[in-house]
Formats: sequence, structure tokens, C-alpha cells
Amino acid sequence: MTSVLEQLRTMTTVVADTGEVALVKRLQPVDCTTNPSLVLAALSDPASKDLIEREIEAGQSAGLSAEALVATLTVALGAELTHLVPGRVSTEVDARLSFDTDASVARAREIVADYAARGVDKSRILIKLAATWEGIRAAEILQKDGIDCNLTLLFSMVQAVACADAGAFLISPFVGRITDWYKKADGVDSYTPDEDPGVLSVRRIYDYYKANGIDTVVMGASFRTTEQVKALAGCDNLTISPKLLDALKDEEGELTRALSPDQAGTVERVSVDEPTFRWEMNADAMATEKLAEGIRNFDADHKKLIAMIAEKLA
Repeated sequence: MTSVLEQLRTMTTVVADTGEVALVKRLQPVDCTTNPSLVLAALSDPASKDLIEREIEAGQSAGLSAEALVATLTVALGAELTHLVPGRVSTEVDARLSFDTDASVARAREIVADYAARGVDKSRILIKLAATWEGIRAAEILQKDGIDCNLTLLFSMVQAVACADAGAFLISPFVGRITDWYKKADGVDSYTPDEDPGVLSVRRIYDYYKANGIDTVVMGASFRTTEQVKALAGCDNLTISPKLLDALKDEEGELTRALSPDQAGTVERVSVDEPTFRWEMNADAMATEKLAEGIRNFDADHKKLIAMIAEKLA
């Protein structure tokens, strides 16, 4: 019998939630991603050692600051990953720019230019932005310029609606972090897959998009268990950690498709303006807290990465 992972690949595009070269080579996903947290992990990846040392040496010769070197290092790692996956590599705009549309657009264009200088066309990358109002507006501008975007840290329907209005190429609604919040709030240890708030959130978004013919790719993210993954089988994309990918590879048994466009039903399409977006986010304690926490954590890892590179430069 084929593994659960092999069955999942027949109905969903499987993305590896890692930027480690060795893991990407072994897991062979369609797409993969880089962000400060994942680049930190890559620093201890023997398969990335030569690349990182070359970038640091080149940065030293060019007189780059640690911060500037981190920016080029992220793209260098992403460029390497484009040789290992047939699809896209998501590359993140600095989290500290999450509330500055113009700065986010400028940084995104720098990333695209850096990739181009390394021989990587913009069609191979996704610019990853936090799904704040400003981040969504940046994605709208970039999409009109032909630069595809991945809106991340998405925890609510109002974020998903705004991303659809902006014409985002892809969204990453988070599963595990939503579940974590509700487990704490409800005082429970676990949920069945059909009761899991994180799973239900992605299912609602998927149904809304498919019922209204919205082309934006829905990519479930931030999984805690294989049961959460299986409960979203059929979603356009799922980005899964190496640990859970291995578990799915080792598991046998029939995988039932949970999501499909023809089961979406009828869901009225709506649009959202800025006051409505901010009010709906304010009214959703979970979405507000998890979005802010995610931005802070990405920024903390970015600062940690800069400190590590500064130490190497010294």
C-alpha cells in the first residue's frame, strides 16, 4: 500500500517548511521557503556550510554590514533551493516592515533584483509578506507588477478576504498556532480533526475561495500533528515540517480527501475596506494576538541572525 504522504501528493501540492538544503534534497518537495527562523537552522546545516561561507567572504570583501549580509544570505540560500525544487521558493520581507507598505514594496523589489543577479527569474519565487493591512496593500502593488506574493501569518477570514481582493497569488493560513490559542483559551488538551479550530479556519477559507472562483492558492501551514494535515487533504498546497513529512511517509492506510472545489457549496463573496479590516481584526482576539506574536518572533529571529553574522564577520 502506498504511504499517506504519497496519497497526499496526488491531491495536494506538498511544500517543505524548511530551508535546509539537505532536508530539501531528501524530501523532494515541489516548493520550499526561507525566513529568518529557517535561515538560522540552515546555519547549522552542513549542506549549506560552503554556500554560507562564500557569501560571508563576499560580503566582507564588499564591506557589507551584518544586516546587509543577512539580506543577501537569505536570497543566496533561496537561489540554491531553486536548483532543488521544481516550483517556487518563498522569500520573506523583513518583519519589521510589516506596517510600512512602501518599504515592503521597495524591499521586495530588492529581493527580486538580487535573485535576478543570481540568474533566478521572478517566476521561481514568492515574496512573503505578513498579512497586515499594509502588507496586503504591498502585495496588491507587487502583483500588478507581475511579482507573485505569499501572504503569511494569516489567522482570520477577514485577512483572507482582503488578500483575495488584493489578488494575492498565495495565502498561508496557519493551523497549529490557531489551535494552540484555542486549546489554552478553552482549557483543553486536544480536539478531534473535525472540531479543531485551526483546521476549521482553513476549511472555511478554502470553501470561500472555491465557491467564488478566487484563483489565490490556499496553502495550509503551521501544523502540529499529522491528523491536522490529513484533515486538510485536498487543499491546494500544504507546507509541512520535515518531522511530519517523515511521519506521513512512514504511515500506511487510506487517505480520504477532505477538501475539493466541487464540495465548496455557495458562499457569498464580500469585499473589505480598511476600517472593516481593522475592526474585524480587533474583534478577533486570537487573530490579533497571533499576528502580533508572529511578527515579533520573526523579527527576533532576524535580529538573532544579524548578531550571529556580525560575530562571524568579527
